[in-house]
Amino acid sequence: MNITQINTAIMHGNFTNDDLSSIIDSIKFARSRLTREIKRGLAVGDNVNFTSSKLGRNVTGVITKIAIKFVTVRTATGQWRVPANMLTVIRDPEFA
Repeated sequence: MNITQINTAIMHGNFTNDDLSSIIDSIKFARSRLTREIKRGLAVGDNVNFTSSKLGRNVTGVITKIAIKFVTVRTATGQWRVPANMLTVIRDPEFA
């Protein structure tokens, strides 16, 4: 089953409120697990990239702090608090 089929099944299915609440809880759990996995792969000093919703473009910087919910990234335009799941580590030796 692909994501389109899942979305269609949810939108057009005959789910009860309890069923939908269970689906929401499962999604929240999966998102939380993904964030934990991503944070384990991050370290202070890593070069990262993320897409800024404020600027509408990619921003590159260096991790200065990893907190419970957000990662602080120092960029050329200042410091940003970014959710870990929005970050991509840059492994390119030319950038470092």
